[in-house]
Amino acid sequence: MHARVFVTLKPSVFDPQGKTIQEALHTLGYPGVQDVRQGKYFELDLDAPTAEAARALAAELADKLLANPVIESYRIEVTD
Repeated sequence: MHARVFVTLKPSVFDPQGKTIQEALHTLGYPGVQDVRQGKYFELDLDAPTAEAARALAAELADKLLANPVIESYRIEVTD
């Protein structure tokens, strides 16, 4: 199974890197960019018998290592 984990800062957490990117885009002539939030992306190849088992394993990995649950949230996509 293949899992993708998308980790982003929670909406209540200030994102200084996203703000810097937004300002750079404005400088480059893209004034319509209202907000930028940066994050992390992980691709995992998992030895799991079902999509549900792969999702559970990816969630466990995200909870323990890939994301900081205090300031970050994540979502998972699983494919064969």
